[in-house]
Amino acid sequence: MGAHAADLQEQIDRYSELILEPGSEPLWEALEQRSPVEAERLADELRSRSALAVAQMEKHRALRLLEGAESPAAYFRNIESCIEEEFGHFAVTPESKVLMVGSGSFPMTPLLIARRTGAEVLGVDIDAEAVELGRQVARKLGPELPIRIEHGHAHEQRGLEEVTHLIFSSTIPVKYELLERLHPLTSPRATAAMRYGDGFKSLFNYPMRQALDSRWLLAGRTLRPDRIFDIALYVKDSGMPGGER
Repeated sequence: MGAHAADLQEQIDRYSELILEPGSEPLWEALEQRSPVEAERLADELRSRSALAVAQMEKHRALRLLEGAESPAAYFRNIESCIEEEFGHFAVTPESKVLMVGSGSFPMTPLLIARRTGAEVLGVDIDAEAVELGRQVARKLGPELPIRIEHGHAHEQRGLEEVTHLIFSSTIPVKYELLERLHPLTSPRATAAMRYGDGFKSLFNYPMRQALDSRWLLAGRTLRPDRIFDIALYVKDSGMPGGER
């Protein structure tokens, strides 16, 4: 991997730039209208390949950090998203319990949340190698932070009844199925930030869907033209009007 890491990173960067290029969206919309089946097939293929490439690059970055090849501080200066964009006015506080589904090999979102807010963060991933690397990265960058990273499925973890904030990686195919499973297991006041990408962004992210469990209400969306994914925010149905199903 080391010999090809620079090439892979360049390809990921170029692919991301293409997706964020304003002129690309109309071309993709034209393809969707002309051949929706072909467009969906192409999106599935490119989405799978880009997710695999990013996962491999994350593992390489983690290994370089653990080997002492790069400065830990550099990663905190180059965070691509922030807590304020994830949850809006549903703020994360020191009393919050955050679940990150798809924490990966380089768990910067859990590290950033724990460092900024003092909240306890649980990262979950089904890739055992990513979990082990993620644990080592967390110990190196934030040994004092309240972070736990576990291997397995999100709905099988302990302590879910205390979770107040959920974040779903945009590259998880079954994120809406997981959202449904987590509804009865998490805090009644839980808020979920679903990272997604529609249109041309769906070539990198799984798109937004209607929540399978009608008890999750869409509280709002954050569209970010200059970022690779957007955010849909869900809250649990309290029986009060104002949410969008």
